[in-house]
Amino acid sequence: MGDLDSSSSSAYPKYLEHLSGDGKAIGVLTSGGDAQGMNAAVRAVVRMGIYTGAKVYFIYEGYQGLVDGGSNIVEAKWDCVSSILQVGGTIIGSARCQAFRSREGRLKAACNLARLGITNLCVIGGDGSLTGANLFRKEWNGLLEELAQNGDIDKDTVQKHSYLNVVGMVGSIDNDFCGTDMTIGTDSALHRIIEVVDAIMTTAQSHQRTFVLEVMGRHCGYLALVSALACGADWVFLPESPPEEDWEEKMCFKLSENRARKKRLNIIIVSEGAIDMQNKPITSEKIKELVVKNLGFDTRVTILGHVQRGGTPSAFDRILASRMGVEAVIALLEATPETPACVVTLRGNQAVRLPLMECVQMTQDVQKAMDERRFKEAVKLRGRSFEGNLNTYKRLAIKLPDEKIVKSNCNVAIINVGAPAAGMNAAVRSAVRVGIAEGHKMFAIYDGFEGFANGQIKEIGWADVGGWTGQGGSILGTKRTLPGKYLEKIAEQMHSHSINALLIIGGFEGFHGAIMLSEARNNHEEFCIPICVLPATISNGIPGSDISIGSDTGLNVVIETCDRIKQSASGTKRRVFIIETMGGYCGYLANMGGLAAGADAAYIFEEPFDIRDLQSNVMHLTEKMKTSIQRGLVLRNESCSVNYTTDFIYQLYSEEGKGVFDCRKNVLGHMQQGGAPSPFDRNFGTKISAKAMEWISAKLKGSQGTGKKFVSDDSICVLGICKRDLLFQPVTELKKDTDFEHRIPKVQWWLKLRPIMKILAKYEASYDMSDAGKLEPLHQHHHGEL
Repeated sequence: MGDLDSSSSSAYPKYLEHLSGDGKAIGVLTSGGDAQGMNAAVRAVVRMGIYTGAKVYFIYEGYQGLVDGGSNIVEAKWDCVSSILQVGGTIIGSARCQAFRSREGRLKAACNLARLGITNLCVIGGDGSLTGANLFRKEWNGLLEELAQNGDIDKDTVQKHSYLNVVGMVGSIDNDFCGTDMTIGTDSALHRIIEVVDAIMTTAQSHQRTFVLEVMGRHCGYLALVSALACGADWVFLPESPPEEDWEEKMCFKLSENRARKKRLNIIIVSEGAIDMQNKPITSEKIKELVVKNLGFDTRVTILGHVQRGGTPSAFDRILASRMGVEAVIALLEATPETPACVVTLRGNQAVRLPLMECVQMTQDVQKAMDERRFKEAVKLRGRSFEGNLNTYKRLAIKLPDEKIVKSNCNVAIINVGAPAAGMNAAVRSAVRVGIAEGHKMFAIYDGFEGFANGQIKEIGWADVGGWTGQGGSILGTKRTLPGKYLEKIAEQMHSHSINALLIIGGFEGFHGAIMLSEARNNHEEFCIPICVLPATISNGIPGSDISIGSDTGLNVVIETCDRIKQSASGTKRRVFIIETMGGYCGYLANMGGLAAGADAAYIFEEPFDIRDLQSNVMHLTEKMKTSIQRGLVLRNESCSVNYTTDFIYQLYSEEGKGVFDCRKNVLGHMQQGGAPSPFDRNFGTKISAKAMEWISAKLKGSQGTGKKFVSDDSICVLGICKRDLLFQPVTELKKDTDFEHRIPKVQWWLKLRPIMKILAKYEASYDMSDAGKLEPLHQHHHGEL
């Protein structure tokens, strides 16, 4: 991995040859409200642009800077964007700009860009900012003609810069833009909300209080909905889905019922734009007065306000913004005069390009539907992810009276297997409640397969899992033991408890255990039942899913530690930190942690390395110390090499870097498994667990009364997210894609993102663009979308 000098423009590899940025200039601006992760996007645009040989310009203060020109438009150098990954907000500023709304303002902006030869614009903002950019693009040629007539620019400039390319990225904490699963900043805002909810829960429980929590989202209820899902709130108010006419009585009845069940706290989450069926606002104060007047409960209101915009961006937002920034530069360099303005978005696990104005139109259609009180349509237009969240919330929050639930006469058991992972408890809670709603009897198995064999099985009820979503680790207890030697005893326990289906939530041992159960079906007919595996491990190394429950929380622990370590180095200068992450043989945490923390290198098992690579990295860091960035960060996956241990790498770097930099090392260890689950893991665990229970119920209903045993491969599956879809895949099929010796899939999707980390750290890298987006239609049906 040779060093790439930032002034060199001939160093991009074969994959990027047709993408030469030579002679091109890109302007990057952030506009509208700020959002955590905008800086990561700016950094990626600057570095990817420079990497391809383009000139990149900062446009300070959004569109205002574009209109004012002068010192507001400055060429960006590689070092300008160092140390900004972990900073919230936007370093290039953002401002609302009235001047740009007038043609006169846009004329000034066009003049400023044309004089510098900037014909590629990357805009990071909300739908208003992106609409403005598109109008500017359409008017561009006319504006230049006018400037030439006025004598502000010459005719050559008009010909040379005859068209403007625009690519947008959506930075908005509200997640209110149609066409993307997540906007930059949303995940970080959820982190702030959940931190507050977790803190409030302890005080509310002490005093038996009701808390009304108001979150941002004037026109979009996403933050309110997902935080309600992630903390198991009693009630939620959203602009898209107003409560029924008699909601006051229903809410008070539910709160008093929960109190009667010995629940010591109530949480009500209100979106700041919440309305009733008549489009009248529902305020947090109004709700408080209602609860106090009707129930006499001690009630407090907390308005989160701009706290949600602040703080450091989460791992998810940094990776999302970095991927989008790189994709945006590729889209700009590939654009032709005929290319419509596009927006880079996230679908499932892929960065995709969509027509900008179609997305904007659909976003505006949502507001129109709400204004016209077509609320069901508004929810549909928000997308399947939003609709799915809403349906899941309703199922988990409201229990029908027992006499109204149609009994299935089926017993479903839940087990946790492997090492503890944050989000397991949210998945168990979700499965128990959906199972009860489907009419099943739910059983909890304690302490993994060992506990199963010893009969540690107990029926578990709706109220038993209250408050579980925010708990770290595994309340059911979990062990790494495989079922191999216990098959006989497990079959006996299944027989005596009449278990009709099994949900396994766990790591590689859970997956491997399911394969063992499927292979033992010939000897034990008790195993001829539907079995579903939900991947839950911080390592993220289970076949059949791109993402596992728990890996997001583990990743956040890694980057929080890296941030602190980088901060400690900023005072001492010329220091390189070597950090060891967990993950077994799976390099996910080291690789993605490296991308999110801005590491100089990440050593992983999946990409073999030798002494020459280590030396090249030392040389790279030695060069780096000559610049203004005088610190380095190197991540190493715990099992990436038998001989190149963390100690060995530390000693090598210390020796080779003598006199230039000194070294420190840090082994993160089991702290990566602990802590409260991140909002992503709570939400992901909740949603895929609900899906798994629906699948189990469908299988059980299909066989009822036939006495049929489940022997086909498709009755033992892993449920996971693959690219954009949620898929059930038989374990027998996944078996051939698995490296059992190293407990990882044979093919790892995230290795495709590895070059992004290298490019952004100033190495040459071959970036495979086979997945790079052509423009896609907005309305594409995807089954099983999250």
